[in-house]
Amino acid sequence: MRVVIVGAGKLGYTIAELLSSEQMSVTVIDREESQLVAVKNNLDVLTITANGASPITMDDPDVNGADVFIAVTGTDEVNMVACILAKKHGVRHTIARIRDMQFLSEAKDYLKKNFDIDLMLNPEMIAAHEIYRILMTPAALDVDEFAGGKVRLFEVKIGKHSRYVGVPLKKLNLPTGVLAGLIFRDHEMIIPHGDDSLQVHDNAYFIGFPDAIEKFSSNFVQQDSKRLERVMIIGAGRIGRTLALMLINAGVNVKVIEKDRERCEEMAQLLTGDSIAIYGDGTNVDLLAQEGIASADVVVCLTEDDKLNLMVALLAKNLGAKKTVVRVYRTELADLIAKVGVDVVISARLLSASEVLAFVRRGGVVSVSILEGARAEAVELIVQSGAKVAGKKLMDVKLPRSCLVCAYVRKNKAAIPNGNTILEPGDRTILFCLRGSAQEVMTWFN
Repeated sequence: MRVVIVGAGKLGYTIAELLSSEQMSVTVIDREESQLVAVKNNLDVLTITANGASPITMDDPDVNGADVFIAVTGTDEVNMVACILAKKHGVRHTIARIRDMQFLSEAKDYLKKNFDIDLMLNPEMIAAHEIYRILMTPAALDVDEFAGGKVRLFEVKIGKHSRYVGVPLKKLNLPTGVLAGLIFRDHEMIIPHGDDSLQVHDNAYFIGFPDAIEKFSSNFVQQDSKRLERVMIIGAGRIGRTLALMLINAGVNVKVIEKDRERCEEMAQLLTGDSIAIYGDGTNVDLLAQEGIASADVVVCLTEDDKLNLMVALLAKNLGAKKTVVRVYRTELADLIAKVGVDVVISARLLSASEVLAFVRRGGVVSVSILEGARAEAVELIVQSGAKVAGKKLMDVKLPRSCLVCAYVRKNKAAIPNGNTILEPGDRTILFCLRGSAQEVMTWFN
């Protein structure tokens, strides 16, 4: 498959890295030579220094007639124009990064119909929704839903007092409708089998029916935990504004701290009820203490500086905050940040890249969730007619050990499979795959 990416910034780089690792033919275009240096030095892709929204560039044989065209420059209008031109030059599918919330809220259908854009990406909105889902599930490090909400993924840190520690999974009395799907331990992703067991500090992924998962998750909530009431957000950028409004609509009291006066005033105009925006430096210990950080249920750090986010999160923990969430730009720092005590680490780039990956794979793939910095994936797909898994017991199919079929939906009803389960064409199936094995695994379902 031929893929063209316009914009070699952080998001463009992450998408190029993911798609090139899938053995796709990737071309990255940017008008600034300096932006392409990291791509040239680290990725096996073709680079072109040019204006990605120019008709001249579209005539380039490496661009013309590509299968997918992805415009992720920092300017919405450039991305939209580039996608229009790409379609006129024989490109089959286009994806545009649209950061202006007004475009997406008021003109999304218009853009799709008249500009012929197949997928619109808003990394900030995607990240805000992800953080919101996690905050509304008290014990979760990550929450995701599949098959229109019929299957839920739940990630949790295993504490030293957990009754699940050290018990082989085959002897673990998990509730009906809940499956242990993945274990992240010492920088390694493990597809667990019967003799494996959960250990202290593991990140464990459970998947199952939403009601069963919600009830099961209460086993990991601290006894003194209560309903989410107060959230402090450091940074009033796009993610901060979107998240604040979502939390307020859910009845949560929100306090936003922003050191840019214009952003702070814009935030203040959006807030309602008892929620407030404060003009000040989120690294000021006296300000944080004065504004009641010790009584905050969650502190969410959303500045554009990874080091600053980490520092504020550690300050918040030291001052008594119960839970911290940090947004990272550099995904390679996610492990380090999680190790020093931050509860949840979010990368808007990886979340957006996972949507692109699902779109580009097509062939029955509905969605892809990238887990633990791309060490594994949760893939939702539809079993195709003639697939190798169709019509056979899972125990007889001999799928690679790097994947696990976790759930499936048939005739609108979700089920947890076992060795005797027979998948049928049309089944909506959710599976876990370890890094680098997804392409091989897909061949069993296509």
